Amino acid sequence: MKKFLFLALFLSTTVLFSSCASVKSPLMGVIYTDVKAPEAVTSNVGKSKVGTAVATSILGLVAQGDASIDAAARSAGITRIHHVDYHSTSILGIYSTFTVTVYGE
Repeated sequence: MKKFLFLALFLSTTVLFSSCASVKSPLMGVIYTDVKAPEAVTSNVGKSKVGTAVATSILGLVAQGDASIDAAARSAGITRIHHVDYHSTSILGIYSTFTVTVYGE
């Protein structure tokens, strides 16, 4: 019985700290992540429009959304991209979001 309880505790701890719902990030916090970073830059000048696209994940079991650069550009009618940033958030690896923001004309 003790072996079973130890194994159950070990497995639940491993799952808790494995960040099942992980996101792309230059830095990752075990408890909480909230990071913004650059993704891409072009030679186009100007950023009169801003478009975003979001994808979310719960426990790494369910993930949905289109966080592509194309989806973000289409959401604001951008045809010439100036630069792209992203923002990733994760809470205990349970709930994560990944947002792509496109700036352009």
